[in-house]
Amino acid sequence: MAIPTSSDWSLACTNSLTNSHKKYTFISICKTLQFPSLPHSSPSRFLFYSSNCPSPILEEPFQVNSLQFPTAGDKNLNELLCSLLKGHRTEDISFQFNSTDEETPEFKREKSTLKHLIRYLVRYKKWSSISLMFSELKNINTFPDSFTCSRVVSSCIRSRKFKIADTLLEIFESNPEIALPAFDSAMKAYNRLHMYSSTISVYERMNSAGIMPDSSCYCQIMEAYKRTSDSDKVLSLFHEFERRKLDSPDMIYRILIESLGKSGRAFEALKFFNSMSEKGIPKDQAIYSALICSFSTLREVKVAEELFKEAEEAKTLRDPAVFLKLVLMYIEEGSLEKTLEIIKSMHQAKIKVSDCIFCAVVNGFSRKRGLKSASRVYEELISQNCEPGQVTYASVINVYCRMNLFSKAESVFHEMEQKGFNKCVVAYSSVIAMYGKTGRIREAMKLVAKMKERGCEPNVWVYNSLIDMHGKTKNLRQMEKIWKEMKRRKVMPDKVSYTSIITAYSKARELETCLRLYEEFRINGGAIDRAMAGIMVGVFSKLNRIDELIKLLRDLKTEGTGLDWRLYRTALHALRDAGLVMQAKWLQENFEAT
Repeated sequence: MAIPTSSDWSLACTNSLTNSHKKYTFISICKTLQFPSLPHSSPSRFLFYSSNCPSPILEEPFQVNSLQFPTAGDKNLNELLCSLLKGHRTEDISFQFNSTDEETPEFKREKSTLKHLIRYLVRYKKWSSISLMFSELKNINTFPDSFTCSRVVSSCIRSRKFKIADTLLEIFESNPEIALPAFDSAMKAYNRLHMYSSTISVYERMNSAGIMPDSSCYCQIMEAYKRTSDSDKVLSLFHEFERRKLDSPDMIYRILIESLGKSGRAFEALKFFNSMSEKGIPKDQAIYSALICSFSTLREVKVAEELFKEAEEAKTLRDPAVFLKLVLMYIEEGSLEKTLEIIKSMHQAKIKVSDCIFCAVVNGFSRKRGLKSASRVYEELISQNCEPGQVTYASVINVYCRMNLFSKAESVFHEMEQKGFNKCVVAYSSVIAMYGKTGRIREAMKLVAKMKERGCEPNVWVYNSLIDMHGKTKNLRQMEKIWKEMKRRKVMPDKVSYTSIITAYSKARELETCLRLYEEFRINGGAIDRAMAGIMVGVFSKLNRIDELIKLLRDLKTEGTGLDWRLYRTALHALRDAGLVMQAKWLQENFEAT
């Protein structure tokens, strides 16, 4: 929109040029507001253009200087400034806030002018100017509307300008109309950043200033205390809220019920839930979800089922997390058939069965009923159009491998790859271990290379399988190479790793290497089990290391590990052959062959 100059405007400009004591620069708002200079020769030819025009048109060249405004009427100045600050082209100006009230006491700033100016400062992140502006506005007791002030506070917090936000809150404390929404906005912004301790600090500061919170403020502070697991404080604030008889939003009850439920006070939460009906407050999905999850965690099956049935009839359940909690509860209770009923309910409600729920059901059957039941329920759910994800695929592959159904395991693995789940290290480790059991070492090495190409780092299970398969074939060179790679990739060997590699070197009669690896295992805090003890008793006996053998036996006694008949006999013969009668007698007194 163009602002054409009128004869009054021309006359005012002429007067402003002739009377030096009445010059204005962005009066009482900015120290410098740069605009195109007004040509003296032909002021009537000067035009302002807003951002709606494709490009500003000036009929003669100009230089950027401070525009001098007329003295006639504050309304014209406010309208001009608002018009310039609204346009995307004309708002790109440079200015600094400075107090010029003494120079222009007759100019009165309108709230609309301040609103557009603040919007500009926030957009271009001129935080120091914002702080300075509001400090000056406090001195003259003039502020924009409460909505604008609240937005400034939340913008500062979102941009991590916490000190400026604190300064603004301090300025607003003295203005009751602005203070309440500003503090509420601050608490909301801190909650969004998960800075709950800061929310609590703002609330305490609000109380100190004597500002009474409204319903929204109670929601924000109760949310902060809920997140910090302080259910007592949440309950205390709720009672305070009720005493003040403010409007009761659903959010207040949801926060209270969630807080009590998570802290194990589900029955207290249920009382408040029931009181909602008496007060005519609607129960939404979030409240039902919080209560059902709470009772499911406590394994209060009857109450959880009643709430689930009520929510199902009200058609308010859409959260898959609720169904997962119920499935886990039934698994722990051993009611596995009811998990399938939950799946059926999800189908009826047209809620997709998530990968977590699918996997939980399969693993539950595997743990409680065995591998065959797990494979059967997997196939049944597949027939019901349940779609497995990466976690379910990995679990089923493991089930088939443990059942020695290697062709099925491989088929499921290929299906998993085709669906794009090609970075699951658990699935890779199961298939690699399967290849090792079936002697398909070449396929195992190819799969390891493939997983590396896909950016999936082998874990200790993968390396254990490789060490075991190469150790069984006495390919010590390849085994050593894998061991070094494992160390280079900073994958810490576990007890299985050390047991496999020491066993391989023991069978190859490289006993000194066995000793070195065993010492490394013990230095790293490894505990001796029967498998490791069986290997090392044989190693110490063959090397005639009687002192180490006695120390090993004492360590076994200290750690409470028993000896089987083979270990017992090997150790006893080694001591007798060395002529250590007393030690042989100690062994007979302290160990019993099992």
